[in-house]
Amino acid sequence: MWPGSVIVVAPEAVQQRLLMVEIPRLRQWINTPKPIQTGDRWTPDFEGILLTTPEHWLNDRLKGKGRFPADIPTILDGVDDLELWTRKQLTTSLQSVDWEALMLSCPVHTEEIRDARVQLTRAIFHHPANPYECYLIEDDDRAILHTLYQTLHGSSCLPTVWDRFFEQMQAKEQLLWATISRSLGQFSLNCAPIEVSSALNTIWRQQPTVLIGGALDLDADATSYRQRMGLEDELTCLKFALDRQDDLIQLYQPEGIPMPNTPQFQNALLRELRSLLSASTSVQGLTVILVGDTPLKAQVGSILASEFGSRVQVERTCLDGNGILVTGWEFWRQHQSVFPAPHLLTIATLPIPSLEHPLVAGRVAHYKQQKQDWFRLYLLPEALSELQRAIAPVRECQGVVALLDTRVVHRSYGSQVLAALSPLARINYLDATLFTNLPDPSWQD
Repeated sequence: MWPGSVIVVAPEAVQQRLLMVEIPRLRQWINTPKPIQTGDRWTPDFEGILLTTPEHWLNDRLKGKGRFPADIPTILDGVDDLELWTRKQLTTSLQSVDWEALMLSCPVHTEEIRDARVQLTRAIFHHPANPYECYLIEDDDRAILHTLYQTLHGSSCLPTVWDRFFEQMQAKEQLLWATISRSLGQFSLNCAPIEVSSALNTIWRQQPTVLIGGALDLDADATSYRQRMGLEDELTCLKFALDRQDDLIQLYQPEGIPMPNTPQFQNALLRELRSLLSASTSVQGLTVILVGDTPLKAQVGSILASEFGSRVQVERTCLDGNGILVTGWEFWRQHQSVFPAPHLLTIATLPIPSLEHPLVAGRVAHYKQQKQDWFRLYLLPEALSELQRAIAPVRECQGVVALLDTRVVHRSYGSQVLAALSPLARINYLDATLFTNLPDPSWQD
């Protein structure tokens, strides 16, 4: 309907739905011949709608490449992931091949480069294994990189990626970490800003922008989200409330389950899972069990598979119509669109980022240095957004969400968790009729 040009920034999956489903429907009601293109840059003299990916648009805006003109109204969809997209664009990584390229480019310093690589390899692989296969670069390891930088500083033939990495490493408030492949004996170095608000702040003034997301903030003014995304200028926030009749979920929240950090939790979790699976046997449809802890996820999958057979699969997309999917949060977020709406989604523990993850610990350390409330400003908003996105498909069939983390009852932030899950009908006992009134599930889109 807008008479001028528009840029729509959306992931490829969303673009395909727009092109194949939504736009044809709109054209039945809106008689306009406006041309539509997809691409990674603006075509001169084009007047229409351009669909592009967040990667292409952010790469242009953050690095000033000029592939998209200023002042064209721009719509960003799926901005729940905007911080993740931005940090990925601002991350500089060094792979094994980059070390080889460095030695070829600076043959005079081959020995120094090789020694630095050997020292870093020894230091990085000396860390005990963790489920995340990544480690923060400590001060001693930074000293190795700094010495190498001093040796190569001023070299005119330094590869671009190394020049960019060294420059970023010297900047303030950067997170430096290594990801490793123990089986291959290789590692990569990564450097990214701890916060992205300052980088994003400069791009909002370049064009009128509309940001669309599903679970940005509990606050109607999106105060926390705006702060993290550098949205300091005046803007209009709209929050569309869910329908209390059509979007209601049944929230099962049993009492008496031990806290997640106690030895008794695993047995209590398995006991509740058996009860839930037995109570829902009369209903055909997908069951999803979300377990954030990697070792616990494997144990739960193995134990349930021994009792319920091949219905149980751990992080696989090929399930039968009555399958039981045991999954972590990331896998479910990435693949939930290919599954039917689950009639039962069980949450073992809240998706609060683990302080055992080195990158989470690094960001928390930054908040502590700034004397800021790291839980309220970082961990809790991340958890609530993840939670809202995870249960969204359950609302389609007004299914059951079982929340087995009793921190919701015993911690002060429990009310915010329940607000994120609303609208809901809350029960604390299993009733035989809980699953009988659910709509029939369908594998169709």
